[in-house]
Amino acid sequence: MSEPLTISVITACFNSQATIGEAIATLKQQRWPNIEHVVIDGDSRDDTVAVARHTLAEGDVLVSEPDRGIYDALNKGINRASGEVVGFLHSDDLYAHDEVLAKVAACFEDSSVGAVYGDLQYVNAADTLQVVRHWTSGTFSHGKLKRGWMPPHPTFFMRRELYRELGGFDLGYKISGDYDALLRYLASEKVKVAYLPEVLVRMRVGGASNGSLKQILRKSREDFTAMRNNGINPLVALPCKNLSKLPQFLAWGKSKAKEIE
Repeated sequence: MSEPLTISVITACFNSQATIGEAIATLKQQRWPNIEHVVIDGDSRDDTVAVARHTLAEGDVLVSEPDRGIYDALNKGINRASGEVVGFLHSDDLYAHDEVLAKVAACFEDSSVGAVYGDLQYVNAADTLQVVRHWTSGTFSHGKLKRGWMPPHPTFFMRRELYRELGGFDLGYKISGDYDALLRYLASEKVKVAYLPEVLVRMRVGGASNGSLKQILRKSREDFTAMRNNGINPLVALPCKNLSKLPQFLAWGKSKAKEIE
């Protein structure tokens, strides 16, 4: 019987002492036995490293040094990872339940599957049980990319060998490097994608891409560039991408209203 595959989970962090402990706790509660945690810290000035060191297990990786931003940190994490599959858990994100990685691993039992993604919930930063927005990804098709579709990056897992072949994150982006990377990966014929139709990650609102109007506008500008660089018409895809977020708010609001009735 073959050894269960190892999933390397990369956490990029900087001055994250308030949240990284809870993020790591949801990882350590995972029931999948073979997990490697790679924490790449950007030389934090608070107690992030101390909290991480206290909660990491033997065999995990902790690097703390200056970097050129989150995508540089994620690239470092990919280079340090040794598992067959790579995923990302940011320091202010949480796994939705303790079977997330087991269910992801089950999808990779099909050797033809190169990547897996699922659904995501945005939650209140102070109360992570309060859902602000529910992102149901839906099944993948190449045609959707032209209409601005993408899966939530924190739910995206891909075989490490594909990162070696297709490359990591472009440091020219400050906010949309994950979108640019997903466009490259999903457009590749080398990547067969599987959709896991359930919430895998809960993300606190207020991150780099949704924390202020200025950040949202910068995100749109970088999305425009990523689309153009990947052969997608941004005049069509960008409005579709932004408008597609509205039902995520509305659908969740309606479901909560029905609960109250």
